[in-house]
Amino acid sequence: MQKTERLPQRWAILAVLCLALLVVVLDNTVLNVAVPSLSSGLGASTSDIQWMINAYSLVMAGLLLAAGSLSDRYGRKRALMFGLALFGLGSLVAAFAGSPIQLIIARAVMGIGAAFLTPGTLAVLVRVFDNEERAKAIGIWAAVSSLGIAAGPVVGGFLLAHFWWGSVFAVNVPIAVIGFIAVALLVPESKDPVGKYPDILGGVLSAASMAALIYAVISGSEHGWTDSRVLGTFAVGVVLLAVFIWWQRKTDNPMLELSMFANPRFNGAAAGGVLAAFGMGGSLFLLTQHLQFVLRFSPLEAGFRIAPLAISVLISSSLLSARVGKVLGQGPTMAAGMTVASGGLTLIALVDPAIGYLPTFGGLVLIGLGVGLAMPVAAHAMMSAIPLERAGTGSGINQTLQEIGASFGVAVLGAVLTARFVGGLPADLGPDAGRSLPAALSAAAGHPETAAAARDAFAAGMSSSQLIGALAVLCGGLLAGFLLRRAEKSQPVTVPQHA
Repeated sequence: MQKTERLPQRWAILAVLCLALLVVVLDNTVLNVAVPSLSSGLGASTSDIQWMINAYSLVMAGLLLAAGSLSDRYGRKRALMFGLALFGLGSLVAAFAGSPIQLIIARAVMGIGAAFLTPGTLAVLVRVFDNEERAKAIGIWAAVSSLGIAAGPVVGGFLLAHFWWGSVFAVNVPIAVIGFIAVALLVPESKDPVGKYPDILGGVLSAASMAALIYAVISGSEHGWTDSRVLGTFAVGVVLLAVFIWWQRKTDNPMLELSMFANPRFNGAAAGGVLAAFGMGGSLFLLTQHLQFVLRFSPLEAGFRIAPLAISVLISSSLLSARVGKVLGQGPTMAAGMTVASGGLTLIALVDPAIGYLPTFGGLVLIGLGVGLAMPVAAHAMMSAIPLERAGTGSGINQTLQEIGASFGVAVLGAVLTARFVGGLPADLGPDAGRSLPAALSAAAGHPETAAAARDAFAAGMSSSQLIGALAVLCGGLLAGFLLRRAEKSQPVTVPQHA
C-alpha cells in the first residue's frame, strides 16, 4: 500500500473538530444545572423543562444516522459547516428566548445541528489521519468528548453564578462562528465517490424509529413502563425499525449497508459500546445525585468534584490508549479498560458514604482511566471496520448506538434507584415522599430519625443501581474484548488510505 502525503494542517483540523464536538457534548449536560434558573426566568413548568431537555436529545438521536449518510453523499465539510451554522443559530435564539416554547424550538434546531456535527467530526478525522496516527487522534477526540460530559455541570454552574440563564446558550455562539470559519479554511472536502441520490424513505424511517424508541425510554421513567403511551410509542419504534431494515434490504440505494453487521470487528465494538454506554450513561447520571444527595455537596461543588473523572479520561485517552492498544491489541485493551471502569463504579457503590468523598475520588479516577483506555479503542475498531467512503454513516451508527445505550441506562438504573428508594422509605412519610429524596426529607421535617432512614433508603437504591451499571460495563468490556480478539486473529486492522 502506497503511503499518501500527510496534510500539514491535520492537527489544527483536529483542534477544530474537538472544539465543535466539545460544544455539542457540553450542551448535553450543561442544562441540568440550569433547571432552577429556567423555571424562574421563563416561568417554565416541569413539563416545559422536560421538553427543553428532551427536544435536543430526541432530534439529535433521531437524525444521527441520516445526517451521517447525507454527509457521505454531499460532503463531510459541508455537513460540518451546516451543523455549526444551525447549532449557533439555535443557541442564539435560545439565549434570548422569551417563552418556554421558543426555547424548546431553539433546542430542537440545536439538535439538528448536533446531529450533523457529532458524526461529522469523527468522519472527517478518519479521513485526515492515516493508519499510523489515527488511533492517537481518536484518543484525543474521545478525551474531549468525555471531558465535555464531566465539565458540563462546572461550566453551567460558573456561568449561572455570574451571568443570566441565557449565558449557557450564548457561550456557544462565538464558538460556532469560530468553528465555521476554521472548518471553511482548513478542512478538505470529502464524500462518497459513488453516492448517487439520498435514500429519503430510509432517512425518514430511521429518524422516526430512533425518535420513537428514545421518547419511549424517556417517558417510561416519567409515566411508568406499563403506561399505554409508553408501550404504544415503543411498539411504534420497533415496527418502524423493522420496516427500515426491510427497506434497506430491498432498495438498490440503501442509506445503511447492512453488510457492515457481518464484520466481527464492527459487531464487537458495537455490542461492547452499547453495554458500556448503558452502564456509564446511567451511572454518571446517578453520580451527580450521589454527590449532592448522599454526600451533600452543592451543584457547583458536585461539578468540581467530578473533575478527577475528566482529568483521568484526558490522560488515559490521549497518552495511554493508543500505546496500550498497539501492545496488547484492541480486544484485550477494551476488556482491560472496561474492567477498570467497572471496578471504579463498584468502589463508589459499595463504600459507606459516611467515609466521605475520598472513596468516590478513587472510583472516579478508576472510571476515567478505564473509559479513557477503552472508548478510543472501540471507536477506532468500529471505524476500521467501515470503508472510508462510508465514514459518515459509520460514525452516525456509532453515535446512535451510544445514545440508545445511554438513554436506556439512565432509564433502567433510574428505575432501579426509585424502586429501592421507595421500598425502603418509612411507611408514615406518605405517597408523595417517593418522588425524590428532597420530597422525602421535606415530609420528614422535624423527625431526624425518619430523615436519616430516608437518606439510607436513597443510598441503598444508589448502590444497587451503580452495581448494575458496573456489571453492564464489565459485561460490555468482556464481550467486546472477546469479539475484537477473535476478529484480530481472523483479519488484521486495515483501513484504506484516503486519496
